[in-house]
Amino acid sequence: MSSLELVVAVGLAVLIGTGAASRLRSAPPVLLLIAGVLLGFVPALREVHLPPEAVLLLFLPVLLYWEAFMSSLREIRSNLRVITLLSTVLVVATAAGVAAAAHALGMGWGPAWVLGAAVAPTDATAVGVLGRMLPRRIATMLRAESLVNDGTALVIYTLALGVTLGEEHLSVGRVAGLFALSYLGGIAAGLAVTFLILQIRRRLTDPFLHNLLALVTPLAAYLLAETAEVSGVLAAVVSGLWVGRVSPRLFSGSARRFVQSNMNFLTQLANAALFVLVGLEAQSAVRGLHSGGLIHSLLVAGAVCAVIVAVRFGWLFTSPYLIRALDRRPQQRERRLSGRPRALMSAAGFRGAVSMAAALAVPHTLPSGAEFPDRELIIFVTAIVIAVTLVVQAPLMPRVMRWAGLGADDEPERERRQAEIISMDHALASLPDLAAELGTGKDVTDQLRTEYDRRLRVLRDGDASSGPDEAAADYEQQYADLHLAVIDHRHDTVVRMRDDGEIDDEVLRRVQDGLDLEQVHMAQRRDNNAKQ
Repeated sequence: MSSLELVVAVGLAVLIGTGAASRLRSAPPVLLLIAGVLLGFVPALREVHLPPEAVLLLFLPVLLYWEAFMSSLREIRSNLRVITLLSTVLVVATAAGVAAAAHALGMGWGPAWVLGAAVAPTDATAVGVLGRMLPRRIATMLRAESLVNDGTALVIYTLALGVTLGEEHLSVGRVAGLFALSYLGGIAAGLAVTFLILQIRRRLTDPFLHNLLALVTPLAAYLLAETAEVSGVLAAVVSGLWVGRVSPRLFSGSARRFVQSNMNFLTQLANAALFVLVGLEAQSAVRGLHSGGLIHSLLVAGAVCAVIVAVRFGWLFTSPYLIRALDRRPQQRERRLSGRPRALMSAAGFRGAVSMAAALAVPHTLPSGAEFPDRELIIFVTAIVIAVTLVVQAPLMPRVMRWAGLGADDEPERERRQAEIISMDHALASLPDLAAELGTGKDVTDQLRTEYDRRLRVLRDGDASSGPDEAAADYEQQYADLHLAVIDHRHDTVVRMRDDGEIDDEVLRRVQDGLDLEQVHMAQRRDNNAKQ
């Protein structure tokens, strides 16, 4: 099958899987994974394999960059200790537990550690889908964990692979040095590339060039880090955090909107395509097993799944007591999570495309020419682990969330309203000076003041019977609906004028561009209000 036919097949799978998920109100990764498995039954696709470098060099940097860009640096800083422990100690513990279980079931220590490293990190894309439904603090911890833990897992993976190939000899100093070099070097690479690109972007006004450099930034940071044999994952994450922090000050609104629109589309498409390709590889892994080893392979996969879940639950329910014994500050006690939120975090340990890419990257042969031991078993078990976490754990998450009793997080909404009120107050106070500076007429100034006064009144007071939030939401909903209806009516009118020959097609397009921009803005305003 040609590459074009594969692209079309994956595109159709993404279209059908995403559409079905929307109708069935299911998590898209689940149906996309199933769609990929079903594609594997097409004879022409049976020999198609996902190149590991496609994930590690093309998909992963951009996805991690954008997840980091959209993350809250304030929340990451306030939960840094928990995130650091989740993305380092928990990853090492998970890899060790999986390696011990696999070795007990017949795998050599080298391949067992390779398997452990492959399945240890959680997946940023799968966690990102779930994170939209969670309170901000928990979502931030899960997202940040999945952004950083790939770096830890890939160091373990490199060590385990080197030992198995006879190219690496372990010692405490060697392991500590590799971890330090990987983390510090990755951070340095991300900072260096981002600094250079920001110097360019701050001088640009063309939104297209901003979008191009937004794509180049994570790829360049990752490539530099990998060339220096340090963590490309951390390079992409640091880059995304930095650009996300300075973007409001350095770039124009048009550039930010253009980049965000395009990056949202590209990352959503890449996420969906990755899950389809993982499903395709999972089906291929089953076919790659020897018929006599299927039962044993399923036993190993079941044991590994059990270990992953047990280690994660064990860590999240024991580490708080260790932290409590070491840190008894009042502010630390206030931030402790109860048992049910910790159970929710424990159940959110999804695996995804990075694990599959690591498994597929295992070489076929040793330097001696012999086959790499248990390579097909590593791929098979990794595929089963991904499938179990996405097909079994993900559908259970809404029930776990209800059981955990986590209500809607109203803190972001409170902060949003506060920011709008304060910014409007300051703007109204500055309005006479701004109008005088721009030479704006009194009628225009009074009209803008009236609009801002109305919005402030709705935000502050609301309706006595429904409360400020409900009244503001109801007002904004009615306003947006009426405004959209007016825009549709105007559009129908100019189209009819074009059809009647009163205006030219070029004139229609110019008017339509303005109406479309207004419609997009108002629809986004309505949708944002509906989500609050």
